[in-house]
Amino acid sequence: MGQGTGTPDHRTTAVRREPATRRRRTVRVAVATVVAALPLAAVLTVGSAAPLAPPLGACTGPDCPATWPPPNNGDFPGRDASINVFTGGNYTVTGRAAEAEGKIVTLGNLTVEKNGGGIYNMGVVGVGSRVVPPNGSDFVTTGGNVDVVTGNSILIGGSDSRGPAFGNLRHAGSVTGTVSIDPTGQAIQDPNAAAPYQTVLTQIEEISDCVGKATATGTVDISSSQATFTGDGTSLKQVFNVTQNLASPSGGQIGLVFNNIPAGATVVVNMLGDSPIINTYTGTGLAGDQTTDMRSKLMYNFPTATSAQILGSAQFQGSVLAGNPGGTTTIAQPGMNGRVYLAGNLIHTGTGGYEIHSYPFDGDLPDCQTTPSPSPSTSPSSSPSSSPSSSPSSSPSSSPSSSPSSSPSSSPSSSPSSPSSSPSASPSSSGPAPTSHHPSEHPTSHHPGGGGELPSTGAGNAPVVFGLAGVGLLGLGGLAVLAARRRGRHS
Repeated sequence: MGQGTGTPDHRTTAVRREPATRRRRTVRVAVATVVAALPLAAVLTVGSAAPLAPPLGACTGPDCPATWPPPNNGDFPGRDASINVFTGGNYTVTGRAAEAEGKIVTLGNLTVEKNGGGIYNMGVVGVGSRVVPPNGSDFVTTGGNVDVVTGNSILIGGSDSRGPAFGNLRHAGSVTGTVSIDPTGQAIQDPNAAAPYQTVLTQIEEISDCVGKATATGTVDISSSQATFTGDGTSLKQVFNVTQNLASPSGGQIGLVFNNIPAGATVVVNMLGDSPIINTYTGTGLAGDQTTDMRSKLMYNFPTATSAQILGSAQFQGSVLAGNPGGTTTIAQPGMNGRVYLAGNLIHTGTGGYEIHSYPFDGDLPDCQTTPSPSPSTSPSSSPSSSPSSSPSSSPSSSPSSSPSSSPSSSPSSSPSSPSSSPSASPSSSGPAPTSHHPSEHPTSHHPGGGGELPSTGAGNAPVVFGLAGVGLLGLGGLAVLAARRRGRHS
């Protein structure tokens, strides 16, 4: 790799420019330069919380969409310069996880080791919001090494019917394995790649801690089949403090329902404790779905967790904060629709084409308190135990084959087990029986009456490929740059 700071690796990166790309490049790179000038040091006061400031939270840049579509495989509706996925630790891809959309920053190592190998798309995905980072910007930044295990590959960039979405991999450490970058993105070795984001890590730690101390404004009732969040009906910052898992007593999936929430209110669910779990089938991404309508102002916060898990068979709606730099958050949902801001590590796993989609958070988070908040307000019904009787393992990625059904197209009512190895029970027979629809190998589950089936996930146009394990430039062969939409490429 090139050793100079901010220097493209011309030995391993070949750039093939199509005529249309040449025509667009000057304008797109100019836009990316303006967006890159956004200050990375957010204007948040340390120890307080409010609307997240750039590069976190809401969409930034001149091309933000007026509306954010449900997960789809259409043309790009806009561009977003804000970070969609941030990890202060390592980012590890296991199981059959398929894609992560938007701008991605990891201060640690990026490792792709999928079961059976395959492509992991980054920056641009086949099915998602399709709001991508500005052309010419850094789509993926790592403060450590990039390790793509043999049989796996990373694809950065893509296109729609109107042209390409191209960006860079900026990495501080080494790169081994196969990384493919669509023209005219580059691999740039930069020992200081992570330096501008150290303040972002501090902000995430402080904000998560602050929000986790907020006084509850509502109560949570957890039964064997559903968690019901009841707000106070008036506060524009609705806070729920949860000390139990959002799962059935056996660890299976349950529904999530919110009542008495004022229109436009920010909703915070503080998952308190060392190893909290959310295992749910709630969320479709489609209009009219309750959590979809709440998504841009819905935040799940794990302020102290050493092991947090978000599991299930949904298009999960809402953003995630995790403030423990020594913690690990495992995401194993067919779709994660919202920002993912972790001070610690991320494991992205699952048994199908599980994805992280780019959707903004523009809520107004609670401010810190100077006195301790009252005891958490969780008021479980008599049916659940204090924690699932068959608690999922803290690292489900070690055995993704026991994650939700190896055939994600099956109905969760038959056996919607958690991606962890332990909770094999399906939701209680008294609970709802959601129906999942998974065209192709990409599950996009929804609850009955959720409004229909989401399109299957695909991947993108053929990239420029370079091998980074000391083997030099791979032959391009038939990898022509296609103008067609990204479809059906990842596995």
